[in-house]
Amino acid sequence: MANVQSTYKCTRKSSKIKHSKDDLTYYTIVYITIAILTFSVIYPIIYIVSCSISLPSAVAAGKVVLFPVGFSLEGYKRVFAYERVYIGFRNSFIYTVVGTFLNVAMTMICAYPLARKKLPHRNFFTFLFSFTMLFNGGMIPTYLVMRDLRLLNTPWIMMLPTFGVYNMIITRTYIQTNIPDELLESVQMDGCNDIQYFWSFILPLSKPVMAVCALQYAVGHWNSYFNAFIYLTNKNLFPLQVFLREILVLSQISPEDFVDEETSIQLQGMADLLKYALIVVATAPILCVYPFVQKYFVKGIMIGSLKG
Repeated sequence: MANVQSTYKCTRKSSKIKHSKDDLTYYTIVYITIAILTFSVIYPIIYIVSCSISLPSAVAAGKVVLFPVGFSLEGYKRVFAYERVYIGFRNSFIYTVVGTFLNVAMTMICAYPLARKKLPHRNFFTFLFSFTMLFNGGMIPTYLVMRDLRLLNTPWIMMLPTFGVYNMIITRTYIQTNIPDELLESVQMDGCNDIQYFWSFILPLSKPVMAVCALQYAVGHWNSYFNAFIYLTNKNLFPLQVFLREILVLSQISPEDFVDEETSIQLQGMADLLKYALIVVATAPILCVYPFVQKYFVKGIMIGSLKG
C-alpha cells in the first residue's frame, strides 16, 4: 500500500507541467495587467461610495482617498428628503421592467425570422435594419413622428422607441450558430408549427443571449435622461435621472452666496457630498441586477458575435 501511494505521488509530481522562463514572464505580465485594470475599475466605485458617507468637510478638503473619513449620511438624507425622488424611482422601475420586457420580445420576434435561411428576401430585411444603425431622420423628424403617433407625454414614449438593432443582430447570429436547422425539421415531422417551435425551443435555448439583451436594455432604460427632456412635460412621468439632476442643480452654490470662507467650505463640502450620494443612488439598483445575469453575459455576447 505504501509503495502504491509513493508511486501515485511521484506520478502526480512528474505530471506537473514545468513552465519555461518565457511562460513565467508572460503570465506575470498578464496578471499584473489584469490587476491594474481591475483596480482601475474598482477604485472609482470605492472612492465614490466612501465620499458619499464621509464628513462633508473631509470631502471638501480632499481627505478621502480610498476609505471614508468620518461617517455621515447627510447626503442620502437630503436626496431622499426630496419627495419627487420616490416618483422618479417608481417611474424608472416601471420603464425599466416593462420596457425591457417589450424590447426583448421585439428583439426575439425580429431575430428569429431573420435567422431562418428560407425566409424570402432575408438579406433585404437585414439591410433595412442595419441601415438604421448608420442613418436616421434626426431629432426633429423623430419628434414629429412621435407626435403624430400620439406618444408624446405618455409612458410609452420611454419604453417603445428603444429597440436595439445591434442586439437583434447578435440574437439572430446566436440562433444561427447555436440552434441547428435539423431541430426544426425534426419537430416539423412531429406536427409542430412555427409558433410552437419558437415558444418551446427557440426561447428556452436562447436564454443566454436574452439575458445579455435584457441587461443592455435595462441599463439604457434606467439611465434614460435625454428622451424625457424631449418628449415629456408632465413631471409625474419623469424618470429618476431627471429628478436627480434637479437636486444637483438646486444644490449648486454660486460664489455670491458665500458669507465667509468657513461657510463656503461647508456649503461646498455638502454640494460635493450630495453629488457622490446622487451617483450611488442612480447606479446602485442596476449594479445589484448585474450579478444575476453576469454568468450569461460572456457566453451570450461572445457566441452571438462569432459571425454575421
